[in-house]
Amino acid sequence: MKISYSWLKQFISMDWEPERTAELLTALGLEVEGIAQYESVKGGLRGVVAGHVLACKKHPNADKLKLAEVDLGNATVVQIVCGAPNIAIGQKVAVATEGTVLYDDQNRPYTIKKSTIRGEESHGMICSETELKLGEHGEGIMVLDDAVVPGTPCAAIFDVTSDTVFEIGLTPNRADAMSHFGVARDLRAGLLQQGVSTTVITPSVSSFRVNNRTLK
Repeated sequence: MKISYSWLKQFISMDWEPERTAELLTALGLEVEGIAQYESVKGGLRGVVAGHVLACKKHPNADKLKLAEVDLGNATVVQIVCGAPNIAIGQKVAVATEGTVLYDDQNRPYTIKKSTIRGEESHGMICSETELKLGEHGEGIMVLDDAVVPGTPCAAIFDVTSDTVFEIGLTPNRADAMSHFGVARDLRAGLLQQGVSTTVITPSVSSFRVNNRTLK
């Protein structure tokens, strides 16, 4: 049975790390046979932020490249060499900053580094949808909404989520634990044994209504 750690925390107030929580669940008889990491976008867009193109000019040593001055927020302006035909002054764009790990079309990781392209320094990469695994449009860079503030993490803009998923080997006699709420109940008992005071958050049933037809 798969149990979402973030969903589990909707039913119980706790701040333990997932690994420690898994150890306690196993000790309680809900054996955690595996732990997997889930990301709605591979890499979680860590290191990718919104940038504002302040200036854009032709690369002096390459016909198809341009030099862009990009504001990354917090008074940080960097030069980035870009080959996308649709880049223009005033755009809000997604920038993979130095040190960001992205994934190619074979899901192999690569790291964005400071580089020199045709004699000009480039500090990051202005990204397309495909480079960020956000879509299939890879002909040009992705242009963000004008209202986006430079420096805003793209993970927040695109509501990227991550989670830890427990694989629990549930035995037939533990039907009471065949839900996130049931696991939360057991977890609370284990936490109390550890001297941690917490409560189980009962799911709301306010949307359910009882009427005469229901009672028949």
